[in-house]
Amino acid sequence: MTVMFIETETTPNPAALKFLPGQQVMPSGTREFATPEDAEASPLAQAIFDTGEVVNVFFGGDFVSVTAAPGVSWTDLKPQVVSLLLDHFVSEAPLFAGGTAAGIAVPAEESLIVEADPENADIVAQINELLETRVRPAVAGDGGDIAYRGFKDGVVYLTLQGACSGCPSSTATLKHGIEGLLKHYVPEVVEVRAA
Repeated sequence: MTVMFIETETTPNPAALKFLPGQQVMPSGTREFATPEDAEASPLAQAIFDTGEVVNVFFGGDFVSVTAAPGVSWTDLKPQVVSLLLDHFVSEAPLFAGGTAAGIAVPAEESLIVEADPENADIVAQINELLETRVRPAVAGDGGDIAYRGFKDGVVYLTLQGACSGCPSSTATLKHGIEGLLKHYVPEVVEVRAA
């Protein structure tokens, strides 16, 4: 019999908890499920949404973050989610339905909100390098991820995902943390906006 323990961590978002199964969740990339319809791609995400008390499920490299619906108490929801995660990981069930490529995060290139300007290629490369090496690990520590959505006229467009989307401190994270870092290392950056 396999014995497994799932740790939980709080996140800056009081509505979200980060669950650590002690093993890999996503082999690469991340995946966010913001609706029950999105969750149909994953039996695990769908089971968590089926509790009726969840508004977001996010798979990271070694964690699952879950955001409770407004007014839902983690006192009752947490044991349900832990049970679902234990059942999933102990049974070694597939993360995604039908062996699809649904778990692969789509590169930000397809979801840019501003047209990429070839003249800014070096600046964009610097921004993405900083996001990958400095920002993404910190945001993952809080149960989420960040997606680059574009750069135009000195403005970097980003989207926070997982526990970080809808977090009360997300605006402060973008404005004071990420914006300050990017402005310091990339002088062409004048502002960071949520996309």
